[in-house]
Amino acid sequence: MRKLIIGGVAAGTVGRQIPPEEVKRVKGLGCLQDKRYTDVFNIRVITRNGKITAEEQRVLAEAAERYGSGEVTMTTRLTVEVQGVHYDRLQDAIDFLNENGLLTGGTGSKVRPVVSCKGTTCQYGLLDTFSLSEKLHERFYVGYHDVVLPHKFKIAVGGCPNNCVKPDLNDIGIIGQRIPHINMEKCRGCSSCQIEKACPIHVAEVREGKVRIDPERCNHCGRCVGKCPFGAVEDYTDGYKIYLGGRWGKRVARGYELQKIFTSEEEVLDFVEKVILFYREEGVSGERFADMVERLGFAYVQDRLLHAELDKSRA
Repeated sequence: MRKLIIGGVAAGTVGRQIPPEEVKRVKGLGCLQDKRYTDVFNIRVITRNGKITAEEQRVLAEAAERYGSGEVTMTTRLTVEVQGVHYDRLQDAIDFLNENGLLTGGTGSKVRPVVSCKGTTCQYGLLDTFSLSEKLHERFYVGYHDVVLPHKFKIAVGGCPNNCVKPDLNDIGIIGQRIPHINMEKCRGCSSCQIEKACPIHVAEVREGKVRIDPERCNHCGRCVGKCPFGAVEDYTDGYKIYLGGRWGKRVARGYELQKIFTSEEEVLDFVEKVILFYREEGVSGERFADMVERLGFAYVQDRLLHAELDKSRA
């Protein structure tokens, strides 16, 4: 029977023990220990929100074949891992990846790699998710790489209220919005209203001869825009909704919806920076952002973030 070889070690072989402090050190480089072995690791490679070029894929394949088990896996946050690299070959593998433009990492009490859906190309996308998430990645994952936070901090960008990438379950989640504006003069109160029919969550309805969209229930998906044959819903405002304090894992928490719609990428980027600095300032070591929000109260957190100036001097 053929033996499976992982990182140069036959499956089932007991390797040497790696000291805990060394396991911690290489984890900081993006090398996570494979629980099945004492001296085999999986190397986490950072992507641009799940996007990699054909050439980068070839590099990953070569790294997997040359240094690991020949397998590459995707993580839940759109990074990739070269599987089954023996401890003695970790630095060689990292050097090879770095020389070919790929970086490892994505661990520790800091901003983690940003994730996004494919809203840039998806039929339902209301914002350029690739553009915004890459800007967030460069400014906060790369630019804030040496900024130590109380705990890990996760950012997700969703192109529409479908929430495919679950922005509201991240420390900060950004969701594309399209807020419809009804021109009542053009509404004819049709018995077969195309706005009613277009609304996927059934919050648009004709009442007293005019179409109404409940602003408290509308999720701003924009599906109704342009559907009225008489032009009653042609105008809209595009924007960004932000959720704070979400989390998945052993304890799941849905984020709080910020009571403001942002209308530009730059405004969103500046606000995300305020959130990160606020977390650094008010958080307790080992405390997740969601727990900090619960401890301080969302009303206080929202007021500070929307109205107070925060210290950038240590960023």
